[in-house]
Amino acid sequence: MATPHASPAPTRIARFGVFEANLGTGELRKNGARISLQEQPFHLLVLLLERPGDVIGREEITKKLWDPDVFVDFDKSLNTAVNKVREALGDSATNPKYVETLAKRGYRFLGQVVWIREDPPKPDPGPPSRTVTRGLFGLIQIMYLIFYVEALFHFREIERVAGTFLPGWASFAIMAATIVTAGVGIPVRCYLLSAAAFDYELLGEKFQQLFLFILVLDELWGIAPFLMAQKIGFGAAFAATCGLLYVPFSERTLINMAYPKLRLSRSVALG
Repeated sequence: MATPHASPAPTRIARFGVFEANLGTGELRKNGARISLQEQPFHLLVLLLERPGDVIGREEITKKLWDPDVFVDFDKSLNTAVNKVREALGDSATNPKYVETLAKRGYRFLGQVVWIREDPPKPDPGPPSRTVTRGLFGLIQIMYLIFYVEALFHFREIERVAGTFLPGWASFAIMAATIVTAGVGIPVRCYLLSAAAFDYELLGEKFQQLFLFILVLDELWGIAPFLMAQKIGFGAAFAATCGLLYVPFSERTLINMAYPKLRLSRSVALG
């Protein structure tokens, strides 16, 4: 059974004076500039930073820095690690500012340490799924196809409603516009729907070429809810019209997300 990936743990950072020790990256920095420090001396520094002011015995340090099965001169290696830490910090054994030696007892970190937690950067979610954007675009085309077919099937009802609040010539203009735009819109929507369904690579380019026509067509059909204002009320008709007027721009956004090649090629050409 697949398990979800655990989110990266926050990074602990110790700040003291002009220095900063990043436990996540194992880096020591001074005023932002990286200072070279080997792994064992860095672990020693972190051990001292975690317990500032406490005396940490040499035996305890040795156990935490080296595996007991490792064949090494622990005293000499510890002295070397302490010297490396002091060298990186610009510290002195005789006049310590950070690392103090207590004879026959161990070492103590001097000064104030401030710990902060740095959250890892959130992964970029990337662009939305092309399948999703194409699917939403296809649903919009189906919606308009339903509009057109319903309008043609209820042609007489539209004529009756238009005639109740418009003069004869205006009512005739509404009917003519309905027939013409529905007749033109059906093949256009079928083309766009099939192109999106089969993931036609040039759909983005073709849609940009057709956008002005689609914009005019969709804006005309955007006022269609007012033909039902007597049934649904003026407020609902107005709200539906506002939503429909935005739909062509939604279509363009979905196409740009699903087929960004045209925009990329233009930017390259301009560059």
